[in-house]
Amino acid sequence: MAPTRSTGRTRPTKPQKLQRAPKRKRDDVEAEKLEAAVADFDPKATCTSFTDLPLSDPTKAGLKSAHFSSLTDIQAKAIPLALKGSDILGAAKTGSGKTLAFLIPVLENLYRAQCVGPDAGLGAMIVSPTRELAIQIFEVLRKVGGKGHLFAAGLVIGGKSLREERDALARMNIVVCTPGRILQHLSQTAGFNVDGLRMLVLDEADRILDMGFQRDLDAIVEYLPPDRQTLLFSATQTKKVSDLSRLALKDPEYVSVHEAASTATPQTLQQNYVVTPLPDKLDTLWSFLQSSKKSKILVFLSSGKQVRFVYESFRHMQPGIPLLHLHGRQRQTARLEITDKFSRAKYSCLFATDVVARGLDFPAVDWVVQLDCPEDPDTYIHRVGRTARYERNGRAVLFLDPSEEEGMLQRLEQKRVPIERINVRQKKQQSIKDQVQSMCFQDPQLKYLGQKAFSSYVRSLHVQKDKEIFRLEKYDLEGFAASLGLPGAPRIKFLKADAEEAKRLKNAPRAEMHISGDEDDGSDEEGMPSKKKEKEVRTKYDRMFERKNQDVLADHYTKMIRDGEADADANGLNGEQEDDDDLFDVKRRIPANSSPSGSEAEDSDDEDAADAGEGAPKRVRIPGARQELVLDSKRREKLLKSKKKLLKLKEKGSKVVFDDEGNAHQIYELENEEDFRRRGEAEEQRRRFVEEEAERVKAADVADKQLQKEKRRLKREKRKESERAEDAEEEEGGAEFGGDGEDAMANFIADAEAAERSEEENGGEADDDEEVEGKRKKCFHEEGKASKRRRVLAEEPREIETFDELEAAAARLLG
Repeated sequence: MAPTRSTGRTRPTKPQKLQRAPKRKRDDVEAEKLEAAVADFDPKATCTSFTDLPLSDPTKAGLKSAHFSSLTDIQAKAIPLALKGSDILGAAKTGSGKTLAFLIPVLENLYRAQCVGPDAGLGAMIVSPTRELAIQIFEVLRKVGGKGHLFAAGLVIGGKSLREERDALARMNIVVCTPGRILQHLSQTAGFNVDGLRMLVLDEADRILDMGFQRDLDAIVEYLPPDRQTLLFSATQTKKVSDLSRLALKDPEYVSVHEAASTATPQTLQQNYVVTPLPDKLDTLWSFLQSSKKSKILVFLSSGKQVRFVYESFRHMQPGIPLLHLHGRQRQTARLEITDKFSRAKYSCLFATDVVARGLDFPAVDWVVQLDCPEDPDTYIHRVGRTARYERNGRAVLFLDPSEEEGMLQRLEQKRVPIERINVRQKKQQSIKDQVQSMCFQDPQLKYLGQKAFSSYVRSLHVQKDKEIFRLEKYDLEGFAASLGLPGAPRIKFLKADAEEAKRLKNAPRAEMHISGDEDDGSDEEGMPSKKKEKEVRTKYDRMFERKNQDVLADHYTKMIRDGEADADANGLNGEQEDDDDLFDVKRRIPANSSPSGSEAEDSDDEDAADAGEGAPKRVRIPGARQELVLDSKRREKLLKSKKKLLKLKEKGSKVVFDDEGNAHQIYELENEEDFRRRGEAEEQRRRFVEEEAERVKAADVADKQLQKEKRRLKREKRKESERAEDAEEEEGGAEFGGDGEDAMANFIADAEAAERSEEENGGEADDDEEVEGKRKKCFHEEGKASKRRRVLAEEPREIETFDELEAAAARLLG
């Protein structure tokens, strides 16, 4: 028997196919058992926990790991009906667990249908109105379905390239998306097939069904199969037959657990409102932040421009609490980062628009402040629903203008929203108008944001449908502009022009409007709009002269300030003529002639030229050009935009110089030949020129020598001055003789002999200023008098033989 080779394995392994077959068989058996359990389950039975429902083991494991044990009211009533395959209209208060009410049926229905893997295709589509809410739904789906389910789920909300999302969509079983992005894939992605879709879920359905997403939703529904199951959930659910018919619902079950409740908001939510005039809103908000620094606050405003202005102005004043801002114009990465920061923060203030008003679950929000009045009670309910979630406590405050109080309270009362009035303590009230005005004066960008915030707020008031609440003439717009730091209220053109323009266009005959489209500038002066205006050719000079005062934004602000309204009304001007109030409005234009010849165009007027030259190439007269430019092609028209190419058509520039008499001459001007011969022969002129130049050079040499001589004299004086200063320092220190055992007489004799030797060496050489000195040592090589004296002292003294020599040496030293 041949020996067997050991592989190191303790037991043999089964082939991969043999392992997969029993698992697939077990899944089929479990799915059949779940189908039977769901069929036998009574949806009207009372359930208190998730264990009472016929759920699969992976779903139970995910709920347990996420610490979900008990059912809320909406979950207990909606999940059994959804497991049965019914279409549902679910309505419940904010923070009541609507997300799990549709996620669990999605997981269970797809699990029982074995819609798993890339071959199964897309089984469920969950549509959310905002990106933030879609991300939150996807995170909950991962927590619940990530403990055993094998579904491929994806998030399609934009922010990534279309190609990356297109590749992932082909493998998805569950997709969480926003309406605009999924519609783009449905219309552009070739391999995206939704024919096998089983479930469609609309979260915040009333928002998706309104005018904002109406066209997108209608287009999405056309791609989906009609035999799908549809689930609609919202805090303020719609019952309109038109909305339900658009979605092709089949006998929908309306589930409203709080329909019989006394209030439409949670009982743990304390709601108040403050009546404050529009100019005092920012002061009241600042005072509120100063008194609530240890809180987590969410402030709602009506537009993104207001959010940016309030955030920037408050950030400069440093209220003592971390500030964040969120609006729809930000990039997706920035929105995710801000949402995460606010969720993790203990104390913070977030300025936001209605982009976070629905569905988002920010943990432990203490206050919800609505600085601007909401458009309707439903928006109010969704805003205040960001606090007091899951039976926690929360507070909400609404700022109302005196003109908004009566109408808004009536609307809230109809929706069963309990709200009480509170007053602001005047001792706590702080005014920031002067600070905001100072910041706007110093920072033009902040001033520009203030102008935009004012315009966007007034436009939001103008487009509101409920005119019993929002009456634009009742607001103090001048005071509101002053509270934003603006010296005047910016002019809002639509206040006057919209109604008159719409009425005029409605009453204008169609034939007359058609004729006006073919007329030139004369018809525009009569007020009739041209049907199609020709695109004018604009050069770089035109664009350059249009850029005025970009740093201080004065031109933009001048257009927005209502300077000429009083003068316009006095002179009987209408709204269309207010834009032409300036006395001088200069525009640089290049006149274009339509006729073939330039002389005929100059003699004829504009109408004759237009009639005669119809179809002929245009001729443009450029200042300084040698001839006219014929515009017979698009390339020739582009030539007008190039400064470099236009210079080739113009005359070359010339530089002019002026002589002593003031006569102008060219910089390179040739002399007349007769004048040249009158001055003599060429060789004589050359010799005379050389002599004159030699004399000029000699005179310059004398001046240079005198200057060099003066420099040497100053240098000697400076050196002597420094030597005198050194001698004075040594004399002040005192001379010591005989110290350290030295002979004073010997030192005296040595000094005398050294002085005599130096005199003998330099006796015949006197300083002569006119003679050129020899090569001197550099300044750092020269020895001062003190250094010479030290060197002489170091030499061996020579003995003096006679008394006369001693007296002479002493006289030299003393004299």
